Order: sequence, then C-alpha cells, then structure tokens
Amino acid sequence: MSDMAIIGIDLGTTNSLAAVWKDGACQLIPNASGAFLTPSAVSVDEDGSILVGRAAKDRLISHPERTAARFKRYMGTDRVFQLGEHRFTPEELSALILRSLKEDAEAYLGEAVTEAVISVPAYFAEPQRSATKRAGQLAGLRVERLVNEPTAAAMSAHIAEGEQDKVCLVFDFGGGTLDVSLVERFESVVSVTAVSGDNNLGGTDFDLMIAKAFCRETGIDFGALSRQKQELLVQQAETCKMALSAQEPVFMAVENEGSTVSLPLTNQWLIQACGPLFQRMKSPIRQVLSDAGMSMDELDELVMVGGSSHMPSVKSYVSRLLKREPAANSRPDTAIALGAGICAGMKARTAELKEFVLTDVCPFTLGVAVVNRAYPKQLLMSPIIERNCVLPSSKEEIYYPAHKDQKDVCIQIYQGENMYCADNVFLGSINMEVKQQKAGAFLGREAGDKTEKPVRVRFTYDINGLLEVEVVNEAGKRASLVLKNRDMTEAEAQARLKELSVLKLHPRELERPRALIARAERLYAATTGGPRQYVFQMLNWYQSILDRQDPLLAAKASARMEQALAQVEAATGTGELWDVDFDPSLDDMEHEEDETP
Repeated sequence: MSDMAIIGIDLGTTNSLAAVWKDGACQLIPNASGAFLTPSAVSVDEDGSILVGRAAKDRLISHPERTAARFKRYMGTDRVFQLGEHRFTPEELSALILRSLKEDAEAYLGEAVTEAVISVPAYFAEPQRSATKRAGQLAGLRVERLVNEPTAAAMSAHIAEGEQDKVCLVFDFGGGTLDVSLVERFESVVSVTAVSGDNNLGGTDFDLMIAKAFCRETGIDFGALSRQKQELLVQQAETCKMALSAQEPVFMAVENEGSTVSLPLTNQWLIQACGPLFQRMKSPIRQVLSDAGMSMDELDELVMVGGSSHMPSVKSYVSRLLKREPAANSRPDTAIALGAGICAGMKARTAELKEFVLTDVCPFTLGVAVVNRAYPKQLLMSPIIERNCVLPSSKEEIYYPAHKDQKDVCIQIYQGENMYCADNVFLGSINMEVKQQKAGAFLGREAGDKTEKPVRVRFTYDINGLLEVEVVNEAGKRASLVLKNRDMTEAEAQARLKELSVLKLHPRELERPRALIARAERLYAATTGGPRQYVFQMLNWYQSILDRQDPLLAAKASARMEQALAQVEAATGTGELWDVDFDPSLDDMEHEEDETP
C-alpha cells in the first residue's frame, strides 16, 4: 500500500461495505464482527452512545424511537431524524456509517485512511451527491471522486472477466434505489453509454408491500399497529423475502391479539402482491435502451447487482423483459464495493490499473431558464448539456435578453428532464450586464432583432460533478460560477464534529457484545413462549458474564451466545416452538472451553 491509503465504499440504503486495491487485487474489508456487510442503521443508546450496523438494525424493533435506517433516500433534503434527544440529518447519519467503515479499514490495513471513492446511484442529482461528499467530510474522509454504482459494478466485472468486448446492461437493484446503465467494455476501457433509474424503488419497498399484503390477507390493520409492531412486520417480511431465494413456500407468522397468524408465501404470491413495483422496473430499462439507440438484441450481457437482485422473482421478471439470463458471476452484494475499490486504486495510480480507462455520462440534463412566451409566469428549461452526454463535456449556447431596455440578465441554472424549470432542481444563478435592447428580444436561442449582440453561456461539466458556468456579454465581459459539490467550510465541519463528538461510537472491541445484545432483544420481541423465555435467560446470563470485565471470558461467552441465538432463529424460522430449560454454569464456562451452556 502507498502512504496515502484510498478505499472504495459502497454506501448503500440497507447495507454498506468497503474495499481496497491491495497486492494486485481488490479486497473486501471486514468489519469488527468479521462480516463484509455493515447494515446502514444508526441507533443512540440511553447513555448517549452510538450504535452502528447490526446492533443498530436490531434495535429498530426494540427501540424504534432511537434508531434510524433507510436514510440514504433522504440525502440532499431537509429531513431530520429524531433519535431520542438527538437530531440528525441524513448526511450526518451516513457520516457515522462511513466513520465506522473508515475505522474498519484502518484496522484491516494497519494505517490511517484519509481518502475514499464513494459510489452513488447513477440517478442521484447534484444535491444528493453534495450531501454524500459532506458525509465523507464529516467522517474524516476526503472525497474527491464519486462513482456511479452501475459503473463501479461494470468495472468490477471487467476486471474479473478480463478484457472481453461486450455491451452490457447493468441492472443495479439495491435496498432503496434502482439504476439501469448501458455499458460498453472493450480492451482496457469501460464506457457508460446511457443511464436511467428510480431513486425511490428498492428492496425496502418490497419489504413494506409484503408486510401490508400479509396484513390485508390476514385481517390485520397495518396502519393501526404501533411503530414497533410495524417494524417487526417489515423485518419479518424482509426475512421471508430473502428466504424465498432458497426455498418456497416460506411461512410468515406474527402474534396478533393473543394468537398466531401465519401465511405461506411463494414467489408467485410475491409477484402478485408487489405487482406495481415490478411495473415500475420497465420504464428505466426502456429509457436507457431508447437513449442509447439500441435494441435488446444488441445486448451481449445482462449484469444484475445490488442485494435486491437476489430475489428469484426479480431475476425472472428482468430476464423475461430482456429475453436473456443474467451473468452467473455478477456478485450482487459486493460488485459495487469492489468496483469502487478498483476506482480508488485507479485514483491512487496503482501500477496494475494504470492502463484502464473509465468514462461516464451526465445522468441529468443541465440547462438555463428561458421565458415562455405563451405563458410568461412558467419559465422553460433550455438544455445545454443533455443527459447521457459523455463526461467531461463543454458546450455553449447563445441567448438574448427578454425585455426592452433590459440592463442585465439573470442566468438561472437548473438540472433535470422536465419542460418547466419549477419541476427541476435549481443549482444557482449568474447576473450579467447587457446593452439596452430593442423590443421583441427574449432570453432564448433566437434574436428578436438580428442586429442585437448575444449573451454566450458555456457549461463545462466534469466526471466529479463540478459544473463551471461562464457567461460572456456582447462587450466581451465575463462572469463565471463554479457549482461544485458544496462541501462544508472547515469552520462548519469542525463545529458539527464538535457537536457529534459528544456522542461516542463504541470501541471496536465492544461492537460484538452490543450487537449480540441488540440481536437478543430483537429475538425476544419477535418470539413467544419457550423461545422467548430461552432468549431472556440467555441474555441475563450473557450480561452477567460481561459485567465481570474479563476479556477472555467475554470472548468465549460471545461465541456461545452467537451460537445460541442462531439456533433460536433457525428454529423459529421454521415455525418450531419448543420449551428450553436454561441452567448456565459460569464455573463450567471458565474451565471447560468447549462446553455450551
């Protein structure tokens, strides 16, 4: 490794993971529990400490008012999450996930990590990309480069398969977003041709729809349930959804008003229950093929990545749409992180990656507001750099003042695909002096009088999301505005870091016990009868061991606790309810290492 380690991070809606290019290959980075996937969840404990990952996710059921998940969907918005007495923005919650991954990477590499390449959905607009970079900044990471998730997946596949010439459709279906990209791979080049997507369609939408469909068919009023019971239902729906990847039917069962209500779920049932979600997958696929001017027959390969692409029903549906099976070696859970790690290696100018070239496209149209002569109150969007233009790109258009005797023009900059500016994302504006004009001119591409002098507007946009707008009037006077991803100032970052420092992350050595306790509390809430009593006794025993503050004893107890909880999950997952007498012997545990209490 170089002195300046750069890691790649897949910051996901449901799970996040990190990778690094090391010893000639891209390697996934394990977290403190030894797993590669870290759930994108944050919880604030009663003592003010922060739990991140598995421990936080399990507290969604036991402590929903102190826990947040799926906050990636709200990046770039004003949404605030209230966790106990503390308030967080989505980027601050994301920063806590990133900080945890950073610490995992430092433990794995044995050196400081100061920079990262972070993947984002291809359809993320500028405010969402800016928020992602700010999250990295709050986590103590320099983020000069963001990479689109499907692009990262394509790069990962290209490295894994070798330099085969292919035209691929990358279907990236994660926990919260859907991205579809058309990618050409040839020699040492990975070139994105077109992108489309849906920022509000992912696996979590299936979880919620499954939970609501279950309630409808079993006579339960989902809306009348407490937040805790709703979260329990959604998590059970997620578990059943994942189990359908291996077997069917899967029985979903819940306690309701003193009795157990169950329903057998199959993939066919899921398709019917979630029909509207499947229908929404069609539009991005059609859009990306249309934008690229290609037909399905011209595709060489279908690459399906993202955790939600594991679902057999999704694989079957997309395969039928595109009339081809997905590539067998797509690695849905890890492809994006590996691709981000490769991009990080390219940025670090690693010798093995020097020959590789990655080109991407602008996911959204960039343009300016012009007067709508038919309805002046509704400004129109005039595109300058259109979506799917290869980056970097620089383009110029000519405009004219809108009114007679106008002394200056205001160039308003927007991002989006809609006809009216009000429906697009406002990015900024520039004012420019102009000579007084004759009547009939307007801010647009045609002159009201051919003798008038134009205002030239040039957009220059690069792969890192930096947009420079330059305006030149008829006298040659220039004005410019650089709309880069809006980082926090150093003072702003330090002020917020000081506020967040009051909330301490648990040390890495305590993550496993806290995660096991949260997991046990979740199981206690999810079970009844014998299993619940067993979890209760096991939890009391485990906490008594931890109170002794003996690291060796705690490590042994953690191993046994993990095994016991896994047995409860396996048994209750098949509907087997049993009674267990639990009689732990601490003395036995101290002296007989292999005995399970």
